Amino acid sequence: MHTLAFIGLSELVFIFLAILLLFGSKRIPEVARGLGKGVREFQKATNEIRQEIANATNDSTTSNATPKSAEKENPKPHSDAI
Repeated sequence: MHTLAFIGLSELVFIFLAILLLFGSKRIPEVARGLGKGVREFQKATNEIRQEIANATNDSTTSNATPKSAEKENPKPHSDAI
């Protein structure tokens, strides 16, 4: 399986020339800015999703434990009738 780690210098030059021919020298900075913004938005979205998942797991673990202060305020009634 080929990955980006195996792309050589000649392939990179070919890709750059193809992009230069497709977009022109004036539009390449625009395209690069657009790609940069897209990558930043993607990273921001993934970080927000990770944070939401972490908050949900923290909320579920803390909601399972009954706080000691709640037990003192609302003691459970004892039933002596058997």
